[in-house]
Amino acid sequence: MPKFDQSADLYDPLDPSAADPGLLKKHSSQKSYTAAGFVYPSIRTFYHPHPQADKLPTKPTPLPLLVFVHGLGGSAAQFASLLTGLVNAAPCLAIDLPGCGLSDFLPEKREAYKSEALASLIAEAITQHRDAGNGQKVILIGHSMGCSLSTLLASSTSPLSHLISEHIAGFIAICPRAETLSASQVSRLQHMRYMPIPLFEVFRWWDRRGGAESASVSRYAGKEADSETKRLQLRFNEQSKSEVFMAMALGSMPKYTDNKAIGGLPGEDIWSGLRVPTFCIGGEQDHVTPPENVELIAKWLGRQVPRDQTKPKLDALPSSAGEIPVIDNTPIEENGKSFVPESTTTKSGQDLVSEARQDSATPDVPKKPKFVLKTTVLPNPASHALLYATSTVRILSGLIQSFVANHIDHRLSLGWQLQHLSTEGKWDVKNLQKWQAIKPVSEPIAGIFRAQKTLREIDEEHTPAVYVKRWGARNGVKQGVRMVVDISHESPVYDPKGLEEGGIEYHKFPTVSKLPPTVEEVAAFIALIDTLREQLTKPEEPEGALIAVHCHYGFNRTGFFLVSYMVERLGWRLQDALEEFAEKRAPGIRHEHFVNELFVRYMVGLERRPTLS
Repeated sequence: MPKFDQSADLYDPLDPSAADPGLLKKHSSQKSYTAAGFVYPSIRTFYHPHPQADKLPTKPTPLPLLVFVHGLGGSAAQFASLLTGLVNAAPCLAIDLPGCGLSDFLPEKREAYKSEALASLIAEAITQHRDAGNGQKVILIGHSMGCSLSTLLASSTSPLSHLISEHIAGFIAICPRAETLSASQVSRLQHMRYMPIPLFEVFRWWDRRGGAESASVSRYAGKEADSETKRLQLRFNEQSKSEVFMAMALGSMPKYTDNKAIGGLPGEDIWSGLRVPTFCIGGEQDHVTPPENVELIAKWLGRQVPRDQTKPKLDALPSSAGEIPVIDNTPIEENGKSFVPESTTTKSGQDLVSEARQDSATPDVPKKPKFVLKTTVLPNPASHALLYATSTVRILSGLIQSFVANHIDHRLSLGWQLQHLSTEGKWDVKNLQKWQAIKPVSEPIAGIFRAQKTLREIDEEHTPAVYVKRWGARNGVKQGVRMVVDISHESPVYDPKGLEEGGIEYHKFPTVSKLPPTVEEVAAFIALIDTLREQLTKPEEPEGALIAVHCHYGFNRTGFFLVSYMVERLGWRLQDALEEFAEKRAPGIRHEHFVNELFVRYMVGLERRPTLS
């Protein structure tokens, strides 16, 4: 059957608003900020408080605020895959810099786009969202130029150190640039001042010839990137506005006086002033900010990275929940004393839960975390796009979660949080009686899926330990489950490690309840299922293994995604797909507006017309 794809008729992938991920769309607003003497009147601001903030300890301070800073030509949407997991660990903040993503390209003054001004804007956004009254700390997570802006805020030797550096508790630098622009680079950039925007657009058009296979895409995503990553990169490239790119590129230039760089992107003098836990992550195939930048930063911070450092193999790392190793280097020197981290291995979720059972008290939270540096270079095909590439984003998320929990604030461990909520009687499903009355798992659907309700860690029956024995394909169950895709928006009320240990992969694909999934979300879900189905064709996989999907109860969102997959990928008629789901997961999709949306979306021959006003 041909693949069903009407996405081009339903939304414009080059429109940042139309293609905005659901999580960001739901928790974003336009705000005005005044910083560095400039008014930025409409800045897209994403803020997501911790979903269980009122049930977690706030003493001695609340959980740190995670702040995401995108790079040149980027947007907050590039962090969407990371955010889906991290919003369940800590409150999260991200903005689109002016002219990027959904932020207006205002003010018009070029000085407002200098690196120092942009860093000041980020500091002001943090100030407006940080719980200053209770001493909330901040963890910066930057990508590319976002690392440079973050360094200006975190370093003790930065000219902007007076803004918020005392509140910075940690720094994650993804694909960082270490050095400031050289005098020769500044000279070349100066010519951009006189280049008309239309001419620059012609150069960019030429560079983008070939679409997803263009030089423009391969430069960032790498030649060996999968089709989904290339598609994302193409979108991000085409959403980047030329005039904004030029303004920020010119604003990143330092001034040279007596061969000394002043201003612009930070170099050795500012990077070496970092005094907070820092994690630098590079990609082996990153040709925009090569991994040598990571080694240079480590050298400046007092640690030499061995050239023969062991690297994790991407195909050896788990693509789902479980234990993910963090590469540790030799001890770092601070004030003449060697500091060795307390732990050089990453604990799995189950280990953390087990530890919490032994001691459920709130862990000690240092007023100022000790200075520690971690570095890792993810191997080929990791590129400048490793932030959102399908082959690396899950690994990146695991590395970040391990680092912040082990070296900044142990309360950021999802394992500890789940156990704390469980021991306090707060970690449980909503509407428990209703949940208990629902059939746990459906019959096979379309020969591919089982729909089910969410598991419950403290349940006697529908809990991971029992589930893997009753439904696990690797336990010899005919048409058993090999993968679980959790499409609920919240943190799971069970420890996914229990599934992993029983031979069932866990994949998180968060979506918002009550709203029909967007075209973009359906496309991403289809891509995920395609990948999982391809894995199930391998000789070592159990014959006839199925993919289980659950939201909370396993009817509306689950049904919408499964029906969409049957129509788009399997070529089913919409009515047949709806009836298949209703028969195997009775009574089927309950929300009428979900069913209506499916008919609008998949009505064959329906003419798509613009809205007239």
